[in-house]
Amino acid sequence: MTNNIKILKFRATLLEDMLGTCSADTEVHEKYIASLAPDAVSREEEVAALGIDGVIEKSMTVFPRLPNGQPCMFDYQIKGFLKHAARTAARVKSSVTSKQKAYIKILTDCVFVFATNGGRKIPLCYDGATEGKVGNSQRPLRAQTAQGERVSLANSETVPAGATFDFEVHLLEPSHEELVLELLPYAKYQGFLQWRNAGFGRAEIIQID
Repeated sequence: MTNNIKILKFRATLLEDMLGTCSADTEVHEKYIASLAPDAVSREEEVAALGIDGVIEKSMTVFPRLPNGQPCMFDYQIKGFLKHAARTAARVKSSVTSKQKAYIKILTDCVFVFATNGGRKIPLCYDGATEGKVGNSQRPLRAQTAQGERVSLANSETVPAGATFDFEVHLLEPSHEELVLELLPYAKYQGFLQWRNAGFGRAEIIQID
């Protein structure tokens, strides 16, 4: 099976700032999130399943780091983007995705994302990245509760527009290339990580050698 794997390489350039999603509070991250997603296989999948918004009032959200302190993102976050993009593309009658009956199953079982070094952590590259320098975004969150409207302050690390990150997509079935290539331009409209519905994390993705 592995003899037919096709490897595609891409570079994403952020069009807007991107916000970190990991909790800076280890106890919250390990205990609170895990308790709400007890059936998840791994902590990364727990965060992907639950989302960080449930604990945003309790802790600043940050980026994971490489050993040298450089901010990074995980491979599963790109795969999650692909699945979201596929659900959107499936609503477009002329799309390749709409003609695939099991497009989510294909992305789950036959499409895999890696850092260019083969690992799971994908470095975010920009001026000051290797020194661990990041920005900061604070914004109010409003929610209607039984006690009335509640306002809290969300606080997140940011990496700037113009930052880049490279990744690979491995296809167990080479014919799925057309599907993947159709999904990547969606990053211009809805990007990566936290608060993407507000336009953060939008990116332009190109294929590289």
